[in-house]
Amino acid sequence: MARTLRYGDFLGAIRLEQRRISFNALARTLGARPQRARLRAVDAYRLIFPYAGSRVAEQARAVIPIAGFLALFQLLVLRASISGAEGILYGIIVTIGGLALFMEGVRLALMPFAESIGRLMPQRVSLGAVLGVAFALGVLATLAEPAIGALQAAGSLTDAARAPVLAAMLTRHSDLLIGAVGLGVGIAVLLGVLRMMYGWRLKTLIIATLLPCLGLTLWLASDPRLETVVGLAWDCGAVTTGPVTVPLVLAIGVGVASAAGKEDNPLSGFGIVTLASLFPALVVMLLGLWANGVPDAPAVALDHGVHTWYEQTPFAEGIGAFRAILPLIVFLWLILRVWLNEPLRDAPSLYYGFTVAILGMLLFNLGLAYGLNPLGEQTGALVPGTFESGAASTSMYYGAWAGIGVALGFAAALGFAATIAEPALSAMGFTVETLTQGAFPRALLIRTVALGVALGVGLGVAKIVFDLPLVWLLVPGYALALAMTLFSSEEYVNLAWDSAGVTTGPVTVPLVLALGLGLGRTVGVAEGFGVLAMASVGPIVSVLAVGMWVSLRRRRARRAAVLEAVAE
Repeated sequence: MARTLRYGDFLGAIRLEQRRISFNALARTLGARPQRARLRAVDAYRLIFPYAGSRVAEQARAVIPIAGFLALFQLLVLRASISGAEGILYGIIVTIGGLALFMEGVRLALMPFAESIGRLMPQRVSLGAVLGVAFALGVLATLAEPAIGALQAAGSLTDAARAPVLAAMLTRHSDLLIGAVGLGVGIAVLLGVLRMMYGWRLKTLIIATLLPCLGLTLWLASDPRLETVVGLAWDCGAVTTGPVTVPLVLAIGVGVASAAGKEDNPLSGFGIVTLASLFPALVVMLLGLWANGVPDAPAVALDHGVHTWYEQTPFAEGIGAFRAILPLIVFLWLILRVWLNEPLRDAPSLYYGFTVAILGMLLFNLGLAYGLNPLGEQTGALVPGTFESGAASTSMYYGAWAGIGVALGFAAALGFAATIAEPALSAMGFTVETLTQGAFPRALLIRTVALGVALGVGLGVAKIVFDLPLVWLLVPGYALALAMTLFSSEEYVNLAWDSAGVTTGPVTVPLVLALGLGLGRTVGVAEGFGVLAMASVGPIVSVLAVGMWVSLRRRRARRAAVLEAVAE
């Protein structure tokens, strides 16, 4: 019986003939001399620019608005020239490039490692091992935060005679300070992973953590030698929630939650950021109690700081970048490759990511040292000229109260502008709008958080200008946030407390720190910490307030719909 020729057989024959012709053409050209491909400059530009341009533009949108705002305020409002403007401009450009490279390295190398570890660990190792890795990752990720160096740079701006314990923590015990911050984040990550595995309520953990923090704050505030440590401790919580810690610990936590069968919870990613803001403050305050018992060093040593061997070399920034990133990379590689025995996938991309992460950290350190820190410190030193005649090299004296209003208005506007430009907040806004089915729109969240940060930064600067004890502002602020937490739903508690950590990025932290410390030194206060602490509590209160309003509006809408249905 004859076989019927189908349409598919016909197409197959055509493809076979095409392959034969292609093979013969290739065979004829094998003996020919290969032509070397030449890549013109315009071709290289067309290949590289779409890849690099979008990444640089993202960081530029975060850096340029806040740096430009500071520069314009100094030029137009303070009527003062920018000292070393050319070097500051170069430093800002280097900062943008460094952040772009660093974030690309985090995306290509560190994030895939963390996601794989979070997914595989619960399947292959015990719960204790999972918690141990989560703790160690929190510590090492903190050391790799770009803004963590801003804490060590703050030592020279502290009055050692009036704040000896604080100065000692920032100079002689600076390594212990960074270690204490890392320890606090490690504990927070450990508890965050347990919360994801067992479905604990964030509200309960916040109450259990915040009450000891506030109690310890009141204890330190009652001792004149320790009251200056309070601002540093609470500011440390803002430093930790940056572009390394947040994505890495969330990748581990969400991976563990997924393996434990909790991935259907849309809020499973919230909570770790909150805990990573509270526990460092608690541990740093405990470190302050210990440092208070250590004999004081000579004041000269405290004034100039104690530098490690590598800080005295021309390669300080490069060595510092390796010290920050390399331990985290080695730890992740050992866990995945040696302990979990998982082969590396796409190894060239991983090696490229590690390289650009280290290079990005190096460039960011250089930009921080020569661009952002001098700009923030310089503007902060000039702000008192608006309300103190002859206080700074500016001719714009507005009078006592009008000048204070200008200074506080500038601080609030700075906080608002920095928050609006924060890319992580916009990303959170999309997530929240989806989870609340449009009841909490992205634009409303961004404006609410920005207003909270603006209010917090304004209060933080008022604390420095009037030389107020930080505890007078901090404890009532957190007490109000705690009371609102008790009466808010879990979803808005998660959102409000995590939004405080999202607003403090790698650019905002060093600029606000330098601004507050420069302002404090000019007006003659012992220290200028506390602005970041107030910038963290402000959005918690504002988001909880708007969350209550949104919940009330939704309840009224449902009640109206029920009444309308009954009437029909």
